[in-house]
Amino acid sequence: MEFQTRKVRAGALDLNVAEAGPVDGPLVILLHGFPEFWFEWRELIGPLAEAGFRVVAPDQRGYNLSDKPKGVDAYRLDLLAGDIFALAAALGRDRFSVVGHDWGASVAWWMATIRPQPIERLAIMNAPHPAVWKQAMTTDPEQRNKSRYVQMLRIPALPELMVRAGGYKGLSDAFASSPRPEAFTPQIMARYQEAWRRPGALTGGFNWYRALFRAELAVPAKGSIGVPTLVLWGDQDPFAEAKLAEESAALCASAEVVHFPHASHWLPHDEPDGVSQRLLAFLRG
Repeated sequence: MEFQTRKVRAGALDLNVAEAGPVDGPLVILLHGFPEFWFEWRELIGPLAEAGFRVVAPDQRGYNLSDKPKGVDAYRLDLLAGDIFALAAALGRDRFSVVGHDWGASVAWWMATIRPQPIERLAIMNAPHPAVWKQAMTTDPEQRNKSRYVQMLRIPALPELMVRAGGYKGLSDAFASSPRPEAFTPQIMARYQEAWRRPGALTGGFNWYRALFRAELAVPAKGSIGVPTLVLWGDQDPFAEAKLAEESAALCASAEVVHFPHASHWLPHDEPDGVSQRLLAFLRG
């Protein structure tokens, strides 16, 4: 499946996006996580586009070829969510579905929490609701242990220095938990390193973590998120407890949770066929 990339003005920012599928098809926006960029969705864009969806996968703010505003406060969840609402508006759409993984799923959760009306369907991969995640990092010993890396990333400047000094090995090693070696070949990792080396990209990505801990996030009431939701979860995730999938789904009026017992945190890469099948069935309604 061929797709194109271009810059789209979304509110105050230019976002680099990859696009595929019929221009008049139902819009599905794919939101990548850390430390990836739109390229995360390389194996899922084709199946969705071939099924008739208009697929748009942006580099989110701070990443790869999108704008990278300065300052930690520029990466608050409200602003990250606002980027995607603005992107949909720039594409001329007032209704769309959102699929997110990792931090992209946090943005998707937050969009459905603060402004659910435009969102037709919400699909989440290996990320709890951000308020649930933040609470669990404080109150749940298992999750606190799995989130030790987050505390390091909050430190100003030092993570950037360490990653560069190590030849970006620290970021590359994060993918080692994937059980599917062909998902992260040297050629693919070269694409990621190219994105990480772009001026401001490391700080942009790390600022998402830094901003999270400046925010007061109240856990929504159970059943209060009205968007139909699908939660897909790789159970061998070294960064997040699987039980947080159900805790987050409980916030939704209608949600299904599907566990992939042998997949890691990198679910879209570990199980591209299974994920595509589940997404297509869900997005078709």
